[in-house]
Amino acid sequence: MKRHSVRNNIIKMLIVFMCAITIVFGWLFYREKQDETRRIKDDEYGQYIVALNEVKQLYDSGSTDADEKLDTVMNELRKQKIDTGKSGLRNILIIYIVVLCVVIVLFLYIYVCVLRPFDELEDYASHLAAGDMDTELKYRRVNMFGSFTWAFDHMRTEIMHARRREQEAIENNKTVIATLSHDIKTPIASIRGYAEALVMNMDATRERRERYASVIMKKCDEVTSITNDMFIHSLHDLDRLAVKSDEVEIKPLLEQILSDIGLGKNIVVNGDITEAMLEHADSGRVVQVIENILSNASKYARDTEISIVTECISPEKLPRNVHVGGADMVYSLSIKDHGTGIPDKDMPFIYEKFYRGENSGDEPGAGLGLFIVHYLMDRMGGDVELVNHADGLEAVLYFAARKVC
Repeated sequence: MKRHSVRNNIIKMLIVFMCAITIVFGWLFYREKQDETRRIKDDEYGQYIVALNEVKQLYDSGSTDADEKLDTVMNELRKQKIDTGKSGLRNILIIYIVVLCVVIVLFLYIYVCVLRPFDELEDYASHLAAGDMDTELKYRRVNMFGSFTWAFDHMRTEIMHARRREQEAIENNKTVIATLSHDIKTPIASIRGYAEALVMNMDATRERRERYASVIMKKCDEVTSITNDMFIHSLHDLDRLAVKSDEVEIKPLLEQILSDIGLGKNIVVNGDITEAMLEHADSGRVVQVIENILSNASKYARDTEISIVTECISPEKLPRNVHVGGADMVYSLSIKDHGTGIPDKDMPFIYEKFYRGENSGDEPGAGLGLFIVHYLMDRMGGDVELVNHADGLEAVLYFAARKVC
């Protein structure tokens, strides 16, 4: 409605200007005719009077040239009057037409270069107000408003990016909370197992009871640490999840993990645990990763043996799809169960958050375990590989190691 009102006003203004110009040039035409008549009277009537007097004298003298002279004078008078009138009218009409064309061109320029861009901006603003951020604003830099419309469209893209970053931040916060919540389950399960052992007096020796109580306290500390992470990072990006970069002695750490969670589980270490010093590792996150893999193996391969194999290998022997950055040696930790494995069609998606394969069945879970493992291994400069075998699934963790084993 507003746009039509502006156009109508422009048309009205154009008509008013044309009428005003017509009136002005009509007045000029009238003045021109008056001036021409006055000039004829003042400048030329004298000579025509003289010529007529000469004709009169010729008539009085009875000369035969009198009629010819009179015709010549009359023709000159007629010619002068006609030429003067046509010349003045023609000049005024030419100027009038030129001025009208200039005014029309000026108004067209104002509409095309000023009003129409604002019409486009009005449409564009309506799309933005309706939440449509995908509509692009076409702009022409040669236009006097080109820079302005470009800035307007740039604002749209910045708003889109800001919204996208906000949405990503929200999703990351949800992922962090879900990740940390998932990790609470493993230490709680250990706490429950040892607490039940104490309640049922499975081992009445004082030494064992103290050990069980110590494990429960340690697992409580882990839960506290995880809940602190949840509180801190619920308002931050996933990339800000704290991961230290220290040297970690893997053998005593792995022995402690197996001692803490091995109660009631069929876990077997094939051979001795290889000694190594992990680089760029976080002992708490290493525990988190290993416990996640062991928890998955116990959950999806119930009542089957879980075997662990450790070794040090050179980076050249790594599988093609495995990447461990800046390592002279690589520590390989293999955890193999004897369950059904992961269907091949699920393999490309196993590290995606909230993804659960078809063999997950009715097992509780949020589809975050392998996502957590992959993410933390990547943050520590390592990698993880899952391989299906005929007799089960093998998960291999690769860490950067400092010393030759």
